[in-house]
Amino acid sequence: MEQPTSGAEPADAADGGAEALDRPLPEGVRRRVVALVAEAFGGLTVAELPAQLRQYARFTPTRRAKFAGNAMAAALESDPLFRRRIGERLSHSQPELAGALEAGAPPAAADPVDVAAAAYVLRPVGWVKLVEAAGEEVQRADAERVDEETRRELAQLREELERARAHTRTETERLRAELDAARKESESLHRKLRSALSEVKRGEAALRRSAADADAQRAEAAAQLSAAESESRRLKHRLGEAEAALEASRRAAREGRSVEDMRLRLLLDTVLDAASGLRRELALPPVTTRPADSVDAVEPGRMSPKDIAARALSETDPALLDQLLALPQAHLIVDGYNVTKTGYPQMPLEKQRLRLLGGLSMLAAQSGAEVTCVFDGAELAAPVLLAPPRGVRVLFSKAGVTADELIRQLARAEPPGRPVVVVSTDREVADGVAKAGARPVASVLLLKRLSRVQG
Repeated sequence: MEQPTSGAEPADAADGGAEALDRPLPEGVRRRVVALVAEAFGGLTVAELPAQLRQYARFTPTRRAKFAGNAMAAALESDPLFRRRIGERLSHSQPELAGALEAGAPPAAADPVDVAAAAYVLRPVGWVKLVEAAGEEVQRADAERVDEETRRELAQLREELERARAHTRTETERLRAELDAARKESESLHRKLRSALSEVKRGEAALRRSAADADAQRAEAAAQLSAAESESRRLKHRLGEAEAALEASRRAAREGRSVEDMRLRLLLDTVLDAASGLRRELALPPVTTRPADSVDAVEPGRMSPKDIAARALSETDPALLDQLLALPQAHLIVDGYNVTKTGYPQMPLEKQRLRLLGGLSMLAAQSGAEVTCVFDGAELAAPVLLAPPRGVRVLFSKAGVTADELIRQLARAEPPGRPVVVVSTDREVADGVAKAGARPVASVLLLKRLSRVQG
């Protein structure tokens, strides 16, 4: 047993020294060598195994190849005896392949990897070339496999690229359609925005116009309010002046009445004393009059201004004025400028006054009535130098007093029952004197009567 072992070692050493690999085993050949060693491992005893491999003796070939692959490859390379024993096991399991390798003619149909692995273990003459050829074949097969895989991967990538391109085209079309829709929607929104901006501008313009109108109305209202306040202050001032004048007139009337009462009482006492003495001296009979006879009333056959107004005469008939002036103690009050501006407004004021006063003088002489002509003093630039005609009283209103107010004062100054005729077409004057008991007539009536007198 010892001789074959010792005799084989020099031969293996000589073979190993004659041929050797100048590069590592190809990975496929190495895996096949490890698999062959793992299978042949079980046919050896523990004593026949190298010391570093004995711990894997009980492993299965698969586990042995997995966990002891590197150790078995190293032992196979460094231990010729172990390699020879593995070769013997390989020759028993694959005698045809081993014989072909020993003969230097490996089977053409055999797997190059199997041939290279068996040659590496058996180490026949030319085994390095077999291993290198197997390595080249493995590399070529790997290259072909890689090339095939590359072609398949390239085809797959091309298909994926085509699908990606189709998907890209689809997405592009979809995105283009969405872009067109978005562009149309954007244009629509821009149009709506421009329309809204136009509406906003029109609204702002209308608001500015409304604000300007409101400011103008407020300014106008403020001006009207200021004017109303000014007018109110003026009227209050005039009212105060009127109240003061009224109070002064009342005070003067009271003072005048007290003096008149005193004089009247003195006169009455004198008359009573004289009457009493005269009655005693003349021995007069009792009086025949009664208290009812002293009541002021219209007796049958007499007429008042109201009775004349009730007769069927036109308001512009001069006969109406003649009848009014024919009443006992009649007083004719004339609104001077109202009459002149109605009859001859084109003449200067001075000539208007002279013409009217001349006619009134003749009317007073014919009728025997008391005649008063009132002019508005506010229209005078300077005091009037005027000699009143016979039978006509001429009055001018004072500053701050109108002719209308002076006429109303004259009407109120007359005692109740006296016939008072006021000539004026002013409605306020007519209403005021009517309340005082006077008879208002139109200016046209006096003008017609004066034209008859002057004609």
